[in-house]
Amino acid sequence: MVHEAQRKLVQEVAAGSLEAPPSQYVLREEDRPTDVATEAELVIPTVDLRRLADPGDVEETAKLRSALQSWGLFVVTGHGMPEALLDDMLSSSMELFHLPPEEKVKYSNVINGEKFQNEGYGVDRIDTDEQILDWCDRLYIQVQPEEERKLELWPAKPPSLVPLLNEFTLKSEGVARPLLRAMARSMGFREGVFLDQLGDKATTWARFTFYPPCPRPDLVHGLKPHTDNSIITVLLLDHAVGGLQVLKDGSWVDVPVLDHDLLVVLGDDMEIMSNGLLKAPTHRVVTSDKERMSLVLFYAPEPQKDIEPVQELVDEKRPALYKNIKAHTYTDGFFDAFALGERAIDLLGLKVQEAAASSS
Repeated sequence: MVHEAQRKLVQEVAAGSLEAPPSQYVLREEDRPTDVATEAELVIPTVDLRRLADPGDVEETAKLRSALQSWGLFVVTGHGMPEALLDDMLSSSMELFHLPPEEKVKYSNVINGEKFQNEGYGVDRIDTDEQILDWCDRLYIQVQPEEERKLELWPAKPPSLVPLLNEFTLKSEGVARPLLRAMARSMGFREGVFLDQLGDKATTWARFTFYPPCPRPDLVHGLKPHTDNSIITVLLLDHAVGGLQVLKDGSWVDVPVLDHDLLVVLGDDMEIMSNGLLKAPTHRVVTSDKERMSLVLFYAPEPQKDIEPVQELVDEKRPALYKNIKAHTYTDGFFDAFALGERAIDLLGLKVQEAAASSS
């Protein structure tokens, strides 16, 4: 049986005349999103994908390397996606969340009212009464490989959504793969070192997230602090309302409204594959009195591949810092950890030194 709160959509909760969120959404005082860095030097780095296509552009390659090492995320310009596609994608996604409940429940992530599945429409997994809930609803579906799509969970309305998602998925791959090559090159690695880890049937997951207006944004998380279950993540953010924040040197930093640029974030898989040379950044979403929408694509290895430090990045001076794990096993552990508000790398004991210490 699923937790009784699993069927309760945040959008429906927010529709009431609330002075404050219900108690199950309210954070402990020490966890509330109040302190954000405002220092002028904390500016999210930007790279131009058109320039990165030229291996001889030393300046842009250096900017990418700096972004990878110091932030683990960066804004991407010159990605080649039509602005109209990005506008229509967000507009159609917002239209989905404003459909009547009886339409959206057709794609529910609760099966027959009794079993939770990650894929589908609803809220993230709820395990206990003590769990503090996020102020968002989401649709989570697999988009690649195409033959593994569960089309019964793909909304028929609005009718523009599926064609737009197909086009966005195709064009996003044209961003992700060149970026992975450029990232490897910028770090002095073989160009295909990260692409090889995806495998022939790499999985891509889409997450549409809707954040309803909140009466007390200072009390809740739109989405709790986390790292991503991916090699890289491509984000299309709301064009008008901010809310995404990244943890940088112990301070939370606002990601600005990006208009038609994209954001790319390194995931846990990249941290493991790079043997810790690159880190997956912790990020969260805060709410406001305005509704907000985002669409995120997670690029992950095919389920049967091992996630492990790439052999050419392991030697006597830098031995493997992470244990290997099957991609599908890591995914299961990721969702367990996310529900607990923990990090999967830590929950699964994948850091070699920590694993050795705990067994001694």
